Amino acid sequence: MTALTGAGPGLGGLLPDRHPTGDFFVCDIFDAIPKDDLASMEHPMFSLATRPDRRVLSYVHNDTRIEVVPSVKGLATIHDKDILIYCISQLMGALNAGRALSRRVVLTAHDLLVATNRETSGDGYRRLRDAFERLAGTRITTNLTTGGREITRGFGLIESWEIERHSRGGRMISVSVTLSEWLFQAVLSKSVLTLNRDYFRLRKPLERRIYELARKHCGRQESWRVSVDTLLKKSGSASPRRVFRRMLRDMIAADQLPDYEMHEEPGDLIRFAPRGGVVEDPRILPPSLRAETHEAARALRPGEDVHALEARWRGVWVRSGRPRLRAPDAAFLGWLKKQG
Repeated sequence: MTALTGAGPGLGGLLPDRHPTGDFFVCDIFDAIPKDDLASMEHPMFSLATRPDRRVLSYVHNDTRIEVVPSVKGLATIHDKDILIYCISQLMGALNAGRALSRRVVLTAHDLLVATNRETSGDGYRRLRDAFERLAGTRITTNLTTGGREITRGFGLIESWEIERHSRGGRMISVSVTLSEWLFQAVLSKSVLTLNRDYFRLRKPLERRIYELARKHCGRQESWRVSVDTLLKKSGSASPRRVFRRMLRDMIAADQLPDYEMHEEPGDLIRFAPRGGVVEDPRILPPSLRAETHEAARALRPGEDVHALEARWRGVWVRSGRPRLRAPDAAFLGWLKKQG
């Protein structure tokens, strides 16, 4: 098996918030929050390299098989994936609002750059075009399951893209992206999860990949334990195990992963837990919320993982000093309403 390239050791801290604003997406037409599709969160489909990566990659795990073939421009990178996350988020916003959906997503280049915490300089627009070319050129053959169906097929990460700009080399006006049918079906079946907005502030490709895995596997439980070997395989890093383990230890020491804490445990295991979501003494935890409360939460925040929202609420409760809750269900729903 050929593994994907890993990030180098060491961490550089979070990127600055280049566009601080109360609204994550500056587009007016959709009330969108960052979403990622479950399949590419679960399996390595993007290069973690920071230089052009032109290798053919193969990944096999249980019954899932993936082959990723680059174009002459190289494989799509996990930073290129920002474009797909943005498009998925826009489509989910439209779906939740009852709007008609199309595989062709028309957006403003400036909004995309701001939403994904990228620079809006001329270099930022050039990098955006490079990303489109890698996404369109990278071909995937897989038997991934999406929307409750197993399909073996080959496809590009995006089918096509188009940039409209002012004449004579002016700034981009708008961009249209036609998603693959496979990715569009993931949206229609709501096979997506919400991401923390600080995901776009993570510098290292491996940090982003590890966050995706933690978000995918830890969203509905108090913790997730995984062996270093399995994490190495699922991350897609090409680093030797000893180097990969050192990078994980650097991440543990830096403790900057959004939403999740990392701990090394005996047996060459890594444990992920929601920040503030694990308290050793169960007597001081709020009682489990009722099923009706979860249903009410889904109505308030359609398309979101209510268990992840509950974990965030519990974390806020812990950090605020664990005040006594006379009506935890009402407190949770009240907190959700305040989040907007």
